[in-house]
Amino acid sequence: MKNRFLLVFLFVFGFITAQEVSSFEKSPVFPECESQPIDELKVCFNNKINAFIFKEFKVPQIVNDDSYKGEIKVLFEVDKEGEISVLYIDAVYDELKEETKRIFDSLPKITPGTYNGKPTFYQYSLGIKIPLIDPSEIQTQQAKAKTIDLSTAANLNADVSDEYKNVKDSIVKYEKLEYSSQLNIPFTHNYYSRFDQEMNGLGTNSHTAAKPFTYDEVSAYYDFKAEKEALVKGSESWWSRKLWNEHLVEVQGKDYWFTVDPIFDLQVGKDTEADFSSTYNNTRGIFIQGGLGKKFNFTTSIYESQGRFAQYFNEYAVSLSAEGNEPIVPGRGLSKLFKDGGFDYPVAEAYLSYSPAKFINVQFGHGKNFIGDGYRSLFQGDATSPYPFLKLNTKFWKIKYTNTWMWLRDVRPEVTEDGAFLTKYMANHYLSWNVTKRLNIGLFESVLWANDNDRGFDINYLNPVIFYRAIEFSTGQDAGNAILGASAKYKWNNKVNLYGQFILDEFAINDVTAGDKSWRNKFGYQLGVKYFDAFKVDNLLLQFEYNRVRPYTYSHNSIVLNYAHNNQPMAHLWGANFSEAILIGRYNYKRWFGDAKFILGKRGFDFNDGTDNFNYGSNIYRTEVDRNANSGITVGQGNTTNVFQADLGGGYVINPATNMRLFTNITFRNYNPEADTAAALNTSTTWFTVGVRTDLFNWYNDF
Repeated sequence: MKNRFLLVFLFVFGFITAQEVSSFEKSPVFPECESQPIDELKVCFNNKINAFIFKEFKVPQIVNDDSYKGEIKVLFEVDKEGEISVLYIDAVYDELKEETKRIFDSLPKITPGTYNGKPTFYQYSLGIKIPLIDPSEIQTQQAKAKTIDLSTAANLNADVSDEYKNVKDSIVKYEKLEYSSQLNIPFTHNYYSRFDQEMNGLGTNSHTAAKPFTYDEVSAYYDFKAEKEALVKGSESWWSRKLWNEHLVEVQGKDYWFTVDPIFDLQVGKDTEADFSSTYNNTRGIFIQGGLGKKFNFTTSIYESQGRFAQYFNEYAVSLSAEGNEPIVPGRGLSKLFKDGGFDYPVAEAYLSYSPAKFINVQFGHGKNFIGDGYRSLFQGDATSPYPFLKLNTKFWKIKYTNTWMWLRDVRPEVTEDGAFLTKYMANHYLSWNVTKRLNIGLFESVLWANDNDRGFDINYLNPVIFYRAIEFSTGQDAGNAILGASAKYKWNNKVNLYGQFILDEFAINDVTAGDKSWRNKFGYQLGVKYFDAFKVDNLLLQFEYNRVRPYTYSHNSIVLNYAHNNQPMAHLWGANFSEAILIGRYNYKRWFGDAKFILGKRGFDFNDGTDNFNYGSNIYRTEVDRNANSGITVGQGNTTNVFQADLGGGYVINPATNMRLFTNITFRNYNPEADTAAALNTSTTWFTVGVRTDLFNWYNDF
């Protein structure tokens, strides 16, 4: 009786030990189970030990002679060294006890379990059925038992399974998993300035040019959870949490999570130059993001918008018109005219993100990308409308290598075929190398080609490590438009960064050495500096940037091989033939923010007045054959236009989780061309706006 009481006590104790596994515990690891996740080690242990017993156990002859059917109960222990020892065996036959003892003595040594990282004892109870049953058959029978036969159900409204309830009960409190995921951090210059300094500290092995960043690569330098927790406000009531601190919908289970939020961009304003009463934008939409397991993430955003902007903005949108005179809202895409001078422009963006290994991330989606450390990029900017892309990020040692393949469109009436927009393709390589703890250099190459000769997406450009310039040469001069570039960033100290880019569209050594300013000297450069915590003011960023691009850069002698998408430049939104100086200040304090930006530039436009119809090199969509000259080419040639623009803005972040913010902005813009033309009008604009916005992308109004 005492033995039976002891057996029951130890059996219950062993059961509790095996089932109540906290986050500090790790079960013993049976050989062949080393690759299993921690939460599946116990199941693997049970399966392996049962399979071993079935294979090695020899039922004594006396048991077979008596046609015995029953069960052996075993209590055993795994010690700190991984040795298995039997504590108690209960069986009708002594021969069964002896055989059980032999089997357990022959078990292999296993990896001991741990508690709080230290080896510890584990006790288990086990039942061995006689006659022996193959464990694989038991699992098959259990699987069959889970199938549902509704034909035998007496009550048609009765639950026949707990599956739905189990899924429902598996929901746990959302743990802000987005901040450690492979999702992109929505790229806005204002928000990226919050962690720019941390990413650029001395000694960091970060790579800051290829954007957008993923949360997991930035979280090594910046604590997103701590930032959001520091900004928590309001009460614990549901409406207060959702308004000020949380996503509208937050769901997390064992192997999945997702959030759902509304999108708004509701604003109203006044343009002093316009011949209409007010400006407005009315954007509504939905933003969904989530993850499945630890390696797969997804997001989608859908916008429905109507807007009327400042006079110069509206005129620019109309000037970008596609086939059928459909205006293109800069940065967003095709639209239809809406009421009195407005635009109706739906937009959808989405992507899938998968990281099969720690050093690699693959994304496929519809959106925009950016390469550079500045406000502008001469390689690849985000001022155009979204496009389909496939991106491969590889990071190892001191290297980050970004490959991007894109599907673009030329929507001008003169290049449409049978009423359909012309498709073209682009492939980019960008190699970022941290040479020292202070110096980073980058190498860039890009090629753009069209679907001539029905070649479609040319497989030559799928190779992620080949030189595009060599392929362009081998496939024919007019088969592609290749561009080369180099970048550099130098961390002067933890507060000051210097950066720059150089772009080369065409290189002819004879024209360079001739010194006659040949039109074939197609290049541009960028120089910039960032000053963090400027003048010892916390969270104040000052930035100065100078960009200069010679005429005819980004254009091509083939009408479709310009460096553009949807009639918008893929690099700097001014195209070519310009020089530009930019001064930017950004300040953040808790939920408050303020921005100031001043641009002083010189641009050279075409006249197109019926007398002078030459191409002066600013319009990248024109071919180079009708250029104004072969030599003596200078930046700003043609209809020289002086540009000044100042943007002053500020506001308050309503919800840091969604980046919903109240904002106000005032724009002063002065355009002063030599001659008034359709492309360059003498204008002086003051545009004031106020509104509420979910800030997920950059709006540019400085074209």
